[in-house]
Amino acid sequence: MLAVVGGYFALLLVVAWRTSRGADSDSFFIGNRSSRWAVVAFGMVGTSLSGVTFVSVPGAVGHDAFSYFQLVLGLFAGYLVIAYVLLPVYYRNHVTSIYDFLEARLGPASHRTGAGFFILSRTLGATARLYLVVNILQVAILDALGVPFWLTSAIFVAMIVAYTLQGGVKTIVWTDMLQTTCMLLGLVVLSAAMLSSLDLSFGESVARMQERGLAKVFHWEPDAASFFPKQFVAGMFIAIAMTGLDQEMMQKNISVKTLADSQKNVVVMATIMMGVVLLFLYLGGLLYLYAPAAGVTAAGDRILPAVVLEHMPAIVQLVFLIALISALFPSADGAITALTSIFCIDILHMKRRADLDEAARTRIRKRVHIAFAVIFMALLLVFKRADNPSMIGLILMLAAYTYGPLLGIFAFAILTRRSVRDGWVPVVALAAPAICLWIDANQKALFGGYRIGLEMLVVNGALTFAGLWLASRKP
Repeated sequence: MLAVVGGYFALLLVVAWRTSRGADSDSFFIGNRSSRWAVVAFGMVGTSLSGVTFVSVPGAVGHDAFSYFQLVLGLFAGYLVIAYVLLPVYYRNHVTSIYDFLEARLGPASHRTGAGFFILSRTLGATARLYLVVNILQVAILDALGVPFWLTSAIFVAMIVAYTLQGGVKTIVWTDMLQTTCMLLGLVVLSAAMLSSLDLSFGESVARMQERGLAKVFHWEPDAASFFPKQFVAGMFIAIAMTGLDQEMMQKNISVKTLADSQKNVVVMATIMMGVVLLFLYLGGLLYLYAPAAGVTAAGDRILPAVVLEHMPAIVQLVFLIALISALFPSADGAITALTSIFCIDILHMKRRADLDEAARTRIRKRVHIAFAVIFMALLLVFKRADNPSMIGLILMLAAYTYGPLLGIFAFAILTRRSVRDGWVPVVALAAPAICLWIDANQKALFGGYRIGLEMLVVNGALTFAGLWLASRKP
């Protein structure tokens, strides 16, 4: 199995070598705006889903049935907003960093605040995703070989740096396509293997899931966290915030030459993703049909690796590991590249400095890239100590607090023409999530039986918007 992993990484290095020849800073940051929209669309499916979806979405079926699809319907609506509201703004302003728009519209403090919240949110979210997959590989293979977790983490982070350091976005567009292909093939093979093990037809398996309540999608209890309108609205704003206001995701979109092609990319990606998530949920239903008969007691994030690695044939185990590794890399390679881009462009203002030639820019960029890799390594060790049983819940919770201010700032900049007192923007952006923390801690006293769930992102954004309105004046 280790030989297969080594061969897979060698293939990534070949792709990186071919795509990074002649690459410069513009190639690293936005792929010279020459990426093909169809390649970007397909590769972004893997980036959007990542290892968390691969493991956590099937694992959550035992508790939440297919209710996650309510969120996905909202995500699709959010992607339409990205395609037809946000992308025209980015292309019209010819941005390299999407946070350049905030400076042009509101001021330099707004620019730094947007970039700072992206750095915080993407660093925490990407390392949480990366940890989930690295830890499964650690438990499944490397613990038995006596390899410590810190060394496993260091090796995988070094591998990511090796193929992204030179080419950046220009390379990632193509490696993401390769990784998405392997991940989706693995999903299909795993579903087919599970169905064969159960000795059921597709129709029979769905009927069994319905009998056990595993296939329920819509929930209409207003006080429940899974209430459909709440999930739909939360999904829409999660897509807008975590994709449309996220440099990692948008740097691939704005690397496409024309706005029309970039919009096609987003809509096609969103459509494919709905079908893929349905298949992940179906796989989860199969797992929970199989587990009782096989005596598997694992649940949540642990059920998929437990069933595959303890009860499936060796070839299926191999496919699972390759698919898992394919899901691992997109969750981190684009994040480190985007964080490098934002730090160089928005914090160091590297593109504005006339005293730097291309060689100096490259040296700075590579040092920043390696520094973020070291931060990723440190956070992996922190997550190992915490060992949260459901990483998808943790990631969405982190998003509610860190992307909320971005949502409010961009909404204010796009939807109003008011001039904000720029120095107040960081204060408002920090105050809004602090108020949300207080609300979350006092929900029972404030709302009785009603619980704010993922829609805390919307509350956070609304508080930020309101604070900016109070700190603004008419144009």
